[in-house]
Amino acid sequence: MNWQHFEPFLVALAIGLLLGLERERSHTRDLPAGSRSFALLSLAGAIASGIDARVVAAGAIGVAVLLAVAYRRTRADDPGTTTVIAGLVAYLLGALAYTRPAEAVALAVVVAVLLVSKARIHRFAREIVSEVELEDAIKFFVVAFVILPLLPDQAIGPYGVLNPSRIWLLVVLLTGIGWLGYIGVRALGPQRGLLVTGLAGGFVSASATTASMGRLSKTETGLRAALASALVASLATFVQLLLVIGVVDIEVLRLLWPPVLAGALVLVGVAAFVYRGGTRPDHTTAEDQDTPDEPTMRPFALRPALALATVLTLALLVSRWAADMLGPNGLVLATFAAGLADAHAGAVAAASLAAKGDVTVDAALIGVAAALGSNLLVKVILAFASGGRRFGLAFLAAMAAPAVVFGVALTLVVTLG
Repeated sequence: MNWQHFEPFLVALAIGLLLGLERERSHTRDLPAGSRSFALLSLAGAIASGIDARVVAAGAIGVAVLLAVAYRRTRADDPGTTTVIAGLVAYLLGALAYTRPAEAVALAVVVAVLLVSKARIHRFAREIVSEVELEDAIKFFVVAFVILPLLPDQAIGPYGVLNPSRIWLLVVLLTGIGWLGYIGVRALGPQRGLLVTGLAGGFVSASATTASMGRLSKTETGLRAALASALVASLATFVQLLLVIGVVDIEVLRLLWPPVLAGALVLVGVAAFVYRGGTRPDHTTAEDQDTPDEPTMRPFALRPALALATVLTLALLVSRWAADMLGPNGLVLATFAAGLADAHAGAVAAASLAAKGDVTVDAALIGVAAALGSNLLVKVILAFASGGRRFGLAFLAAMAAPAVVFGVALTLVVTLG
């Protein structure tokens, strides 16, 4: 027998002490269970799991009864039931620690965070999230976790583009980014909330994030905050581009990173300028806007997401058709068409051809530029479609300088070798 035989029991004790200490630290009144009781409950769960699963079940019933009796004695001082429930969870986590200690520890940390965050969660539920936002969150969960799993994940139609599951996943992505952006604004304020949402959403889909920010620009958040968020989403595109190209072909990456870095630095400067301007009141008039502000716009909007998902699916269909018809001989046109759906898809296709020796590295760089150009065109169109003329023009103007710098730098790299 070695120490590994005792590891599950030590993990169970640690879990129980963690939860028990949190309960004692957060309460000054009598509790139905303290730190020692929690540690013993978790250890009992591990011992029961080592005997038999039926013993675990019987033990859970016994623990529930004991905690209920203890709660009756202390409910006058502490009417809450969180400690009782946490005690039962500690027992079950102890049982889990016997077979899967890593998962038990991870879940224990999550439980501890929930217990520590009592005030923040209550404030979020009572002051940040309104009834309308809660209803929309439920709708989003239906869209994401009820409808999506029921759709077939099968490639149908021309080029297998019309995949119901993947198309609906795009709808989930669009609605999710919009909802998270709305809640981020409520929790962190218009500037910080949208900025964090834009950067995170950009690593998933910069085009979808741009569309969502265009829609949010017509709410009380204002144009500047939404525009800065859309710009940092495009910054994520640059970062992802270097990562995926580095996996495919190091030689292409060696020549591509200087132009990408130059464009990214300019984009950071433009986004910072817009963001700092967003901290000041955004004075606008009715003549400056195509659409009036909508301060009561709901965070969940399914119809715009369906429309944008249709547009992006059609773009993907066109790109697949172009790639199939043109092949390597039409690299620039093929990557341009692929970029209509995703910039990285066209860029990876060009780098893959260079890695195989089918095209030169310089030709691959031009193909990457074509994919980024067409993807920028899609973002501009989405910015106009979702945010109106004012947001669209602002996004186009803001992206002009990074695009020009990237193009000039890439031209120098290709020319000078």
